[in-house]
Amino acid sequence: MANTEFGYVRSFEQWDALPPSNWIVVRIDGRGFTKLCKKYDFAKPNDTRAIALMNSAAEQVVRSFVDVVLAYGQSDEYSFIFAENTALFDRRNSKLATSVATLFTAEYCLQWKDFFPGTELERPFPTFDGRCVCYPKQAILRDYLSWRQADCHINNLYNTVFWTLVLKGGRTTTEAEHELKGSLAADKNEILFKQFGINYNNEDEIWRKGTVIYRAYDDHQQQDGTTSKKADPTSKNQLEKEKKRKQKAKIMVEHTDIIKDTFWNERPYILASKR
Repeated sequence: MANTEFGYVRSFEQWDALPPSNWIVVRIDGRGFTKLCKKYDFAKPNDTRAIALMNSAAEQVVRSFVDVVLAYGQSDEYSFIFAENTALFDRRNSKLATSVATLFTAEYCLQWKDFFPGTELERPFPTFDGRCVCYPKQAILRDYLSWRQADCHINNLYNTVFWTLVLKGGRTTTEAEHELKGSLAADKNEILFKQFGINYNNEDEIWRKGTVIYRAYDDHQQQDGTTSKKADPTSKNQLEKEKKRKQKAKIMVEHTDIIKDTFWNERPYILASKR
């Protein structure tokens, strides 16, 4: 950057580096997606094309940012978990949030035609905002992910009952909303089963549990995701090897429970501490 008399303006920039030794969650959300769903006539309560597009865009984000250890998504949101020792963009809040959000938006728009053939995407184009949140402990990070998956279940159960009442039960949207007001999960399950013969537990897991994206490594590597040979993890050579290892890893896209311990016990390397 040229050193001129105008260079003083750089002093107005705020350094927004996030604290070290913290897991960084970059969460993106769709802007104005209620209107977008109506405009392109998304299926109710869930549109297979729409969620497949979300997952495909998220997979490309995970491929592009090797420091993302896991991503979790549902509806029009996705959370990308960066390793606690990431040095990407010097851990700057604004850089991380905008880079993830813009890449996701670009992938979503570019891949639209692959999932909605014959439906041209028009202005205003879909966009996603992003925010960064730091979590200092693995337990708190897991609670965050559990919170998002619980939210997925609660929202999907409501939407499933609501639209079943409207589309199959002949209620208006106002009548369905009034009928479900103050109802508990058990009440909603009872409505589905007794009135429509639907067992909510038989609904596809992609709707009930959301989507988890992570890297899986070859069998010759240890379960914690490292090689058996000890090396200085901070050396330039080792960092480059680690980057290549992540780039070669298989990207897994699954719909499974991440609240219980089973998922994490079988894949301890995902949240293995790198401090």
